[in-house]
Amino acid sequence: MKSKYLLFPLLLVSAIYAQGQAWSGILAPSRSINWSSAGATITNRTTQCGTTIAPYSGTAATINNAIAACAANQYVLLGPGTFNLSNGIIFNNQSNVTLRGAGADQTFLVFKGDNICGGLGGDVCVISNNNGPGSGIPSSQIANWTANYSAGSTQITLSNTKALAVGTLLVLDQLDDASDNGTVYECQVTNVCGNDIPSGAGRTGRGQEQYVQVTGISGNTVTISPGIYMPNWRPSQNPQAWWAGTAPVSGVGIESLSVDHSASTNGHYGIFFDNAYNCWVKGVRSLNSNWAHVEIYQSARITVRDSYFYGSQNAAEDSYGIETYMGGDNLIENNIFQMIVSATNHSTTSGDVVGYNYTVNDYYKISPGWMMPAHWEHAIGDEMLLYEGNIGPGYIADNVHGTHNFNTLFRNSFAGWQSSCAGQPCLQQTIGVHLYTHSRYFNVIGNVLGTPGYHTNYTDCYGSSSPCLSKPDGNGDVSIYTLGWCGNEGTNSPGKDGCGGAMVADANTPNTLMRWGNYDTVTNSVRFVASEVPTGLSQFSNPVPGSQSLPTSFYQPAKPSWWGSTPWPAIGPDVSGGSGPGGHAYDIPAAVCYKSLPPDKNGILTFNANTCYGGGGLQPPTGLTVTVH
Repeated sequence: MKSKYLLFPLLLVSAIYAQGQAWSGILAPSRSINWSSAGATITNRTTQCGTTIAPYSGTAATINNAIAACAANQYVLLGPGTFNLSNGIIFNNQSNVTLRGAGADQTFLVFKGDNICGGLGGDVCVISNNNGPGSGIPSSQIANWTANYSAGSTQITLSNTKALAVGTLLVLDQLDDASDNGTVYECQVTNVCGNDIPSGAGRTGRGQEQYVQVTGISGNTVTISPGIYMPNWRPSQNPQAWWAGTAPVSGVGIESLSVDHSASTNGHYGIFFDNAYNCWVKGVRSLNSNWAHVEIYQSARITVRDSYFYGSQNAAEDSYGIETYMGGDNLIENNIFQMIVSATNHSTTSGDVVGYNYTVNDYYKISPGWMMPAHWEHAIGDEMLLYEGNIGPGYIADNVHGTHNFNTLFRNSFAGWQSSCAGQPCLQQTIGVHLYTHSRYFNVIGNVLGTPGYHTNYTDCYGSSSPCLSKPDGNGDVSIYTLGWCGNEGTNSPGKDGCGGAMVADANTPNTLMRWGNYDTVTNSVRFVASEVPTGLSQFSNPVPGSQSLPTSFYQPAKPSWWGSTPWPAIGPDVSGGSGPGGHAYDIPAAVCYKSLPPDKNGILTFNANTCYGGGGLQPPTGLTVTVH
């Protein structure tokens, strides 16, 4: 269960909804967005503020004072060696400053205490000084959204614009659905559409959110960026906009250092972005966090890339690599996750991209033998997310804190299995793609799924039409896809196994699913099958694509500079000669990095991103600003 106080929103990504995207001709526009603008604009700052800080033991005051005194667009440099810190580092409303080490294999920050960081605690805290909506939003900062709800629209009509100005940050939300009409369903009611209490994200009973920025005002017409994502905004749900009075912290970078959280047990998080915008983590090694290594909390356009995350203090519930909790348009790219319960976890977030991450040995010690997937949807409002090019044990859209819609998996390799689960053979939840009840309008395109010799069933799903079943048959754990059931492992027992007491299975989970061009180890084939394309839906149907040709990426305009010699694309039905199933998957750069670096006696890598990626994406030429896609 997760329940957190909430903070005012932040500046929003300026992605613009557009036709003619890479997915055009494959996905219907109503089921997808422009993902190419996710993430921060990373600036390679070349002016150092103050002298290099040498290693020391004591409080973090020396570092914090240097950050507070640093002028905009400069960096604080930490020298090589070990810093033993009794409390946490903080960027307290300090924008446009980078904290940089000499390399993740040279500068080591060892924390024995955290910063209070707004009440939740973080060893490195990037925070503004705004509070809400949990503390209450003044009525002057709430407006009714009265017209222009169509997906892609960049203009909306508000009941009051007197308090608005260009640059104001808006959170759009609307009431949850009171009943299920069989299409998009926004619900977080305990034991009906969530087996736990609501997550606490956003305003009470308004779990669908999108973060946008005001770019123009004419009377009551407000121009916003990005455009509207979801196709279900409508007057009956009392859509509104609310905003903060001041700006978030922005332009903060944390680069080229190692952070060890093993002895910092009070705070929830390792690196904590709280009401932040356009910030980044790159080239960082993070060890043994508490709740999450990186928490992106009510923040947008955050990039976490080229980094290595190892272990967690509890290896239990709420032990994540990167958690996004409210916000959107974040980019999690080219990272290694080792010995963590799950690499990424999303709650009430839209527009994020999770691209080209490698997950190995997910570790859930409270239930040995139980496999935890690498990537999770965990709460109401997880929508229009893209997972591309990742390698890991699996993907899950759960039923814990509500429903999910319109998420896309493209060119991933999910084995649905790993060799050990907390020291025991992996025999439970061993599923490539697991969509629980009320996970609707998902797109699974060009992936490589399953493990030869282990998976024996293609699809285990709930429904009245073959191959779906009205009662579980026990094949969930050996299936490539397990779809629509309310319980764990493809079960359907209200009040048991993860089902809420009044929760029902959902035939609309498989019926609305779009599958095209995936290779699986059960049918041992690439499936371009028209019957797996939802052409007959009354809303948000998808035509059968006119071609079996797939683009290399849904968000990258070309092979990225950090890619190296690995074939591009590395995964998909059009890939051959790889070491993955059917030859359709090569190791992505993060996997090559993991397998090439020497571990220490505890199995932790001696990691430096420049060693793996040659500086591409990490050290752009002096004086240039690089926009990360």
